[in-house]
Amino acid sequence: MTYLVAGHRFIVEGFPTTENLRPFLTEDAEEAPLLFTLKRVIALPKEPATDFFTTDDGPGFPEIGISQYQDGSYRFRVKPLPGHPVAGEIHTSADFTRAELALFGQDDHFALNNALMLLFAFSSAHKGLLEMHASVIMNDGRGYLFLGKSGTGKSTHSSLWLKHIPGSELLNDDNPILRLMPDGSARVYGSPWSGKTPCYKAKDVPVGAVVRIRQAPFNKIERLSRLQAYASLMSSASGFRPLKQLADGWHRTLEGLCASVPCYTLDCLPDEEAARVCHNAVTNG
Repeated sequence: MTYLVAGHRFIVEGFPTTENLRPFLTEDAEEAPLLFTLKRVIALPKEPATDFFTTDDGPGFPEIGISQYQDGSYRFRVKPLPGHPVAGEIHTSADFTRAELALFGQDDHFALNNALMLLFAFSSAHKGLLEMHASVIMNDGRGYLFLGKSGTGKSTHSSLWLKHIPGSELLNDDNPILRLMPDGSARVYGSPWSGKTPCYKAKDVPVGAVVRIRQAPFNKIERLSRLQAYASLMSSASGFRPLKQLADGWHRTLEGLCASVPCYTLDCLPDEEAARVCHNAVTNG
C-alpha cells in the first residue's frame, strides 16, 4: 500500500489499510518523493544493539526506547505506557528510509501508527516537514495551528472556532504536518494521526498563523518576535534532538517557518470571546 501525506509518499507492506490511513491511500503519486518503506516481519535481528535513549514524558504518555546496531541502523521499542509490555519493535536503516516492524499482540494499531509517525518524522527531517503537536482549524482558505501542552485547551479552542467563527473546519486535532515550501511559504496538512479525535483529512491549506494557547482569567493575544516564535514552534514539533544529523534539518525548517509564519501567544478563557479575540488578531495581522 502506498500513502501520500504532505506531498510525500511512504509504502507499507504486510499490514491492512486502517481507518486513519485510508484517506491517504494512493495509486498515482510516483512523482512524489518517497520517504520510507515499512515491512512487517516476525522478529528483528538478534545482533547486539546499544541502548542510548528512552523517552520520559511522564504518566499517560507512550514510552519509546532507542538502541543502535554496530552497522549504524536503529531499533525502537514502543510501549503504550511506561511499565507496559512492548507493543512493537522497529528496525530502521541508518537514514530511516527502510524499516521493519515486529508486533507482539499487545496493541498492534498503536505499534503500527507509532512506527509510521517515527519514520515520517525522522526520514523527513531534511525535507522541510515537521510533525506538530497541535490542533488545526481551516477558515477562509487558511490554516490556524493551536499549540500548547496537553490539557491547556488546544482542542477546546478549536471547538470554540467551530461553534462561533463561521466557515471553520477542523483539519486535524493532534498531529498535523507543517511544511516549509521551496518558495519559503508554509502549508499545513492533515495526517493519519489525530490523537483521540478521529479527524483524518487529506487536505492542506496555506498557514495563516500559529497560536500558543495558555490558560488565564482573561483573553489577550500577543504577537511573538522571531526568537520567541522559534522557541514556541520547537517545543511543539516532534523530533529527536540527540541525533545531530536530524536536529540540524529540523533547525533549518524552524528558521524558515519563523521568517514566514506569524506566531502568537493567546492567554485565554474557554469562551466565545477568546475565539473572537484570536480570530480578529490572526486575520487582521
